[in-house]
Amino acid sequence: MKQQGADSYWGGIVKSMGLVFGDIGTSPIYTLTVIVTLAKPEQESIYGILSLIVWTLITLVSVEYAWLAMSLGRKGEGGTIVLKEILVKLLKPGRQLAFVGFLSYIGVCLLLGDGVITPAISILSAVEGMELIPGLEHTPQGLLIAIAAVIAVGLFIFQFKGTDKVAGAFGPLMVVWFIALTASGLFSIVDHPEVLKSVNPWYAFKFLRDNGLPGFFILSEVILCATGGEALYADMGHLGRKPIIRAWYFVFAALVINYLGQGAFIITHPKATNILFGMVKNEASFLYIPFLILTVIATVIASQALISGVFSIVYQGITTRILPLLKVDYTSSHLKSQIYISSVNWFLMVLVIFIMLVFRKSENLAAAYGLAVTGTMTITGIMMVMIFARTTKKWKVPIALGVTLLDAAFLTANLNKLPHGGYWSIILASVPFVVILIWTRGQRALYRALRPLDLETFLLSYEQIFAKEKNIPGTGLFFTKEWNVVPPYVIHCIIRSNIIYERNVFISIVRTDEPFGIRTNLRTAIGSGLDAFEIQAGYMERIDIESLLKKNGIIEKVIFYGIEDIATMNPVWRVFSTIKKLTPNFVQFNKLPASKLQGVVTRVEM
Repeated sequence: MKQQGADSYWGGIVKSMGLVFGDIGTSPIYTLTVIVTLAKPEQESIYGILSLIVWTLITLVSVEYAWLAMSLGRKGEGGTIVLKEILVKLLKPGRQLAFVGFLSYIGVCLLLGDGVITPAISILSAVEGMELIPGLEHTPQGLLIAIAAVIAVGLFIFQFKGTDKVAGAFGPLMVVWFIALTASGLFSIVDHPEVLKSVNPWYAFKFLRDNGLPGFFILSEVILCATGGEALYADMGHLGRKPIIRAWYFVFAALVINYLGQGAFIITHPKATNILFGMVKNEASFLYIPFLILTVIATVIASQALISGVFSIVYQGITTRILPLLKVDYTSSHLKSQIYISSVNWFLMVLVIFIMLVFRKSENLAAAYGLAVTGTMTITGIMMVMIFARTTKKWKVPIALGVTLLDAAFLTANLNKLPHGGYWSIILASVPFVVILIWTRGQRALYRALRPLDLETFLLSYEQIFAKEKNIPGTGLFFTKEWNVVPPYVIHCIIRSNIIYERNVFISIVRTDEPFGIRTNLRTAIGSGLDAFEIQAGYMERIDIESLLKKNGIIEKVIFYGIEDIATMNPVWRVFSTIKKLTPNFVQFNKLPASKLQGVVTRVEM
């Protein structure tokens, strides 16, 4: 029994390294290289920068995410939408609730924008390490971009197989990567052991004091060391809280040792440009090519983790009705959160390659990177303060507030990046944000325009038609949003067209604010020959409607559903109508048998 416990203990840590820490684990490839282009590589400056990096990892990752945010899970799930769902239960309807909804939309969109920049900067910075191989020093940048693009295309092509298939290999490879980071850092620290002094926060304070405003703006590059920190919380549902926190101890140690080693290398080699690669080449040139290959693998794993995260966020958005329906494939029979969304996959791939072509170099990309991350961290901080202030953990409020103010300082420093390509973060996040706004407003306006009937009014006409006993043998299913509200297409079918079966069942699907769990409720005889079947499912849950119907003794002959034909002169509603036409409808999303389906068109003026 002890042996099995030990296996799962270490197994959980190894898996976490593969699925959660890829992004933050690959940040040493570019973080110090970018910072040194802005700051002079003098000993005092380097100590200050290293101190800032170490304390950024402690405050923004360890305190904000590993300690505070990860104590706020729901059924093991984490992320911005989870924080929103917790607040929905704590707040009364009104302005505060609307503000929380708005914040969560921005948080989701910033993370989606991040899903484009992270694979681009990670893969490109790893491929640029080829320039330190003898004979390849003058490789054209165009060729490096082409190699990075080929790696990215390969990564996106294999997505349909699902991360479950390759996750087993990811963990051990990332363990090797973190060991390599630790070893290379230790060898370098031996050359200049005084670098260990920079762990003292006094050096960070002194650096900011001595450098004034330019020193403050260097924070916009320091934050690169913590990119991917939000994955600890967002990916909590994949592996659980404990394995991620245990793995973070090891990852934190590896990162700090490597950054200190890189700092020691800069002090002893002030003219070095590509610092991590230069340090490894200086220590053991014969190991340089294997290290470069390992770097490319690590960046692919980091990108993979982020792409899986994007799929999860989009799926949460679909089931909580803030995003339109998209075709979803389930890639694992036992991991509910392992999904593949082909439209999102190919759209992401095109954007990643486009971003590589626009920025051309990883250091240029770093100029755009950080805005989305600091924005997400600040939103998480604000929402945590609101939650702790309304629960029994009020003592955490000052700590959460302190962290949020730090996030805000990093965000302010990052605004400096806007003219240098940072606007791309805004552009990338604004695409899903506009879609969310149009979709949520459009759904509400469409529901109002459809003017559904309440059940009591509908039953007056229904009972008269059913009593004529000209009913069709078998069972007819009608999909409705709520079991006691009757949409126009049902009125058209039953009341106007007299399509009435011996047994008629209204089916409604309600998504709960819990991630998982399915409950069903069959209400019989709400009218003569009329039943209502309600399915309540968590927002990460996949539903097999057919088997749920069979379990409850409903064998359908035909399934009716409504299709809205929207007529409008309003340009916003025209966009909404186009989105509805381009995305799958409700029955396609739930993969119902095509042979039994009957779509009923209702013309709607909006």
